[in-house]
Amino acid sequence: MVKVVAFNGSPRKHGNTYRLLKEIQAELRAEDIETEIIHIGGKKVIGCIACDKCFEKKDEKCILEKDFVNNAILKMKEADGIIIASPTYFADVTTEVKTLIDRAGFVGLANDGMFSRKVGAAVVSARRGGAIHAYDTINHLFGISNMITVGSSYWNMGFSGNENNVENDEEGLKTMRDLASNMAWILKKIHAG
Repeated sequence: MVKVVAFNGSPRKHGNTYRLLKEIQAELRAEDIETEIIHIGGKKVIGCIACDKCFEKKDEKCILEKDFVNNAILKMKEADGIIIASPTYFADVTTEVKTLIDRAGFVGLANDGMFSRKVGAAVVSARRGGAIHAYDTINHLFGISNMITVGSSYWNMGFSGNENNVENDEEGLKTMRDLASNMAWILKKIHAG
């Protein structure tokens, strides 16, 4: 079965970022694609310490073992598609998402392109602005990891406005459904041949 893993980088476990991921998950499941949402936001993390042990050991793990990152790397390795989602914090991703990008990215590169040809999608929620930079930050991981990046009918973003409710962003929710449809199409093409 085709699998997608989605990481929710918001400290608000069931907030706007999660709501966007749920829209994607429903569409992917309708396409018979197993989709798991993993909440990483608000967890204690350790940033990359540039030790290069992942390149030395090549054991598909980060040497830092006291947070969620190695479990996330394993989930990414097992998945056919990877979604990384973040709210916008000062025009960028959350600390947890940046940690995942840095450490999983290095482990993937160190282990002969472990994420190569997987399908990746960035999802960003924002109150009003700064989302495009966060979107780019996530997509840089996919680009350097030799992955296939999925787009939609608009950039993969949802906006909550002053009400802090992405549910009111009809275009954003449609963008998530279109993203899921595109991701499903690509995954099925890859696994058919």
